Order: sequence, then C-alpha cells, then structure tokens
Amino acid sequence: LFLLVCRLKSSVSFLTRPDRPNLAYHKLKGRNPGIIFLPGFNSNMNGQKAIALEDFCSSLGHAFIRFDYTGCGSSDGNFEECTIGKWRKDVLSILDELTDGPQILVGSSLGGWLMLHAAIARPDKVAALVGVAVAADHLVTTFKKLPIEAQKEIEEKGEWKFPTKYNEEGYYSLTYDFIREAENHCVLNSPIPITCPIRLIHGMKDTDVPWQISMQVADRVLSKDVDVILRKIGQHRMSEKEDTKLLVNTVDDLIDKLATLA
Repeated sequence: LFLLVCRLKSSVSFLTRPDRPNLAYHKLKGRNPGIIFLPGFNSNMNGQKAIALEDFCSSLGHAFIRFDYTGCGSSDGNFEECTIGKWRKDVLSILDELTDGPQILVGSSLGGWLMLHAAIARPDKVAALVGVAVAADHLVTTFKKLPIEAQKEIEEKGEWKFPTKYNEEGYYSLTYDFIREAENHCVLNSPIPITCPIRLIHGMKDTDVPWQISMQVADRVLSKDVDVILRKIGQHRMSEKEDTKLLVNTVDDLIDKLATLA
C-alpha cells in the first residue's frame, strides 16, 4: 500500500489556468486514442476504476489522464463554490490543454453527466464514451421529486442536505444556487447531439443513481452505436473485481473498434 500511496503522491502535475483554479492531474504518455477518466461527485482521481484503467493503458501503451475537478482531491479551488458549469469547463480544459487527437472519455456517476457535455462541446475530439452509473441530470431530478414544501424550505435556507452513505455526516451539503445552476446543464429533456460510439454500464442494485437513467441516455443520444450493459448485482460504485474487468474490456473493445474505423 505504501508504494501505491507514493506513486499517487509523487506524480501529480498541475494544469495552470490564468482565470481558474489549477487542476491536479496525472498523465501517462502513449498512443491514441487516449483515455480520460472523469470521477464522480466529491470523488477524486485515485479511485479503483481510475487506477485500473491507468494500469491497463500502461500495459497497452495508450495515453491516459486522470484528474481532479476544481475543489476536489488535490486541485485548487473551493468545493462549496463549485457548479456543474465550472466542472464542465474543467473537463474541457483537460481535453483542450493536455490532449491531441481522439480521446475516449470514461465517466463515473457525475463524471458520466459531464462526459456527455464534453462530447457535445468537442465532437471532433471525443471519439467514444463509456459511462459507469451515469448520473445525467440526477441531482436536479432528485430535487424536483421532493415535496414542494421541502423544495421551498431548501430555497429559503439556501442549503440542501442531499443524503449519501459515502461520508460520516450521511449527507452532502449542496447550495440551492448549485441546483439552480445545474438546471442549465440538464440533457435528458431533448435529443442529445452526440453521434460517437457509447457504452453505458450500470448496476441494477445501484441505490444512488437508478439504472433507468442509462436507458434514458441511450434513448436520447443521436448515436446509433449505443450499448447498455446492466449488471444484475452491480452496486453504484461498480468497483468489484468483475466490474473493473468489464470496464477495462469495454474500453479495450472500443479501442479496437476505433482502430478499424480509422
């Protein structure tokens, strides 16, 4: 474990941006298509899925990037001031500044929502998408399902305690402004202008983000090359050994597919 911690610590680089907080990232040089991992909400670049993909890319000689959003992990900035829009810009900064040529984006949960935005904004660069428990629109949808009284109370207090089992408090604290801003980035209300190959992996035992969201994404995107892979016993994090294997194999297949298309 000590070696692993050293490896993660020692190799962090920073993307400096004149008008925005610096982003922490780790980049592996290699051939294209490059792979970029987009973590989930309040997560960072050192998760199991990110490391498994890095090891896989390393063995294959493909370029790979994992990074932390503003206010998360080792990146600068204040988590409390973050918005979906700011994190979307983070993804575009990584794409624009650190990569050349076609990229496969792998987005986990919130990262799955952001990868859709990146594919819409950079169609020439994003060659394929892999979603793991894609949480498209999820925070907004969940908020809107609350009783009107609860929504009003959150608006008055300016804070929403979004229940979670991933921290000691048992909730993430989100501002009402965060939700309002997130509404501007909802994608499921109309056709999604993405035409590249898409693979959506989702666990049917996911108690955080319902697997039906992946079905909605598949339905809404314009791409014809879309596969949804449901794992009957899969949880939200999809970090069991078999889950990771499925993720790596899915990326591997897409690399082969893009090679034949090229």
